[in-house]
Amino acid sequence: MKPDDQRKENVQIAYIGGGSRGWAWGLMSDLAAEKELAGTVKLYDIHHEAAAQNAVIGNRLSQDADTKGKWRYEAVPALKDALQGADFIIISILPGTFAEMESDVHLPEEYGIYQSVGDTVGPGGLVRALRTIPLYVEIANAIKQHAPDAWVINYTNPMTLCTRTLYEVFPEVKAIGCCHEVFGTQQLLASMVEHKLGIASVDRREIKVNVLGINHFTWLDRASYQGIDLFPLYREFVEEHYADGYEGKKKGHWLNDHFASAQRVKFDLFRKYGMIAAAGDRHLAEFMPGELYLKDPETVQGWKFSLTKVDWRKKNQAELYAKGQRLAAGEEAFVVKPTGEEGIEMIKALLGMGELITNVNMPNRGQIEGFPAAAVVETNAVFGYNHVSPILAGKLTPEVEQLVLPHVTNQEMTLQAAMNKDKALALQAFMNDPLVRLTEEAGAELFDKMLQNTKAMLPGWEL
Repeated sequence: MKPDDQRKENVQIAYIGGGSRGWAWGLMSDLAAEKELAGTVKLYDIHHEAAAQNAVIGNRLSQDADTKGKWRYEAVPALKDALQGADFIIISILPGTFAEMESDVHLPEEYGIYQSVGDTVGPGGLVRALRTIPLYVEIANAIKQHAPDAWVINYTNPMTLCTRTLYEVFPEVKAIGCCHEVFGTQQLLASMVEHKLGIASVDRREIKVNVLGINHFTWLDRASYQGIDLFPLYREFVEEHYADGYEGKKKGHWLNDHFASAQRVKFDLFRKYGMIAAAGDRHLAEFMPGELYLKDPETVQGWKFSLTKVDWRKKNQAELYAKGQRLAAGEEAFVVKPTGEEGIEMIKALLGMGELITNVNMPNRGQIEGFPAAAVVETNAVFGYNHVSPILAGKLTPEVEQLVLPHVTNQEMTLQAAMNKDKALALQAFMNDPLVRLTEEAGAELFDKMLQNTKAMLPGWEL
């Protein structure tokens, strides 16, 4: 590939998890709206029929006269078939089923441990990681064999450990982990600028930030809008809205939206530590000791965010399945609308079609001082033709570093436990998590039960 300003007609994308009824449709929508790109998307999924259905939906969309980006979608039966010839590899998979996720999220509740997401840290995040890492070992080996020069864009959680595994298995991989949580904080700051300074229609991309931390536990030590330092303004904003939270025009939105919040956790962390926590409250709460924000459902309600129940995810999955049937049959029109993700902008920049600066997850190459070199961290990076260059972000304050670094250590421990099928090491990581405030006996009992509920995805473990 050579950089130029011409339309790219033959871009090859491999989509692992191509049967998705969320991320895959989002990718289709963003590709359909992009007039400067065209090519082929090979969809691979362990549920081949789901990928085949998405191929029908994608090709139907491409045939629409109003579709700007024309792509050919092909469902393939094997991972290697998707990877061969790929310029870009997108990974968005569900590691296991909602049955495993139900155990991850809700079994700990029997021991007094509540989780708002359960996919990154906490007991649910750790067990999810143990069954996800072997899948990523397989994916990394396949990339090494069939598409070593392709760029890999990972959206799967736990983001840090998925990306970390790719590099552990294939150190030369060109992989990045992408997350939109920082975007939400930029949007909050944009709303603050509108509200406090009376400026209309501030785009979140106009909010310039310095990002430091790990995925879902990211922090900002600088934020500005057109040369205005936003930290003094944010301090005022936090004091104004701390008691009741801030939801803009959507009052009570957090009660009806499983993913929304009133930003009270974010505001509380700013008051405590003086840095802007740059993820959603549901994620931030899980990195902190359980007695603070996740002590019980009443405490969660007081902080104005939600415990996302797996029953809701099951219901939503059934609704999406029915929608997929209608889209594939032509009984419902595919509505093209922007997802807000930056995957397409990243692809364009890597193809030499401009430059992009955004937050990504990559191994620490000095971009965060005081963090291990092998650990995957989240900072801004510059995207250009065939390169992603992390930006030196500096150092967290000592107080915030003491919150983040134990999680880095625990994630490294979890990786080694998964790679070596080491149950004792995995249990140690499990008990180290700040949400797991149990006796050794109770912790080991819960851990054993959770492993039994996911043992089908732990090949080679002695359970």
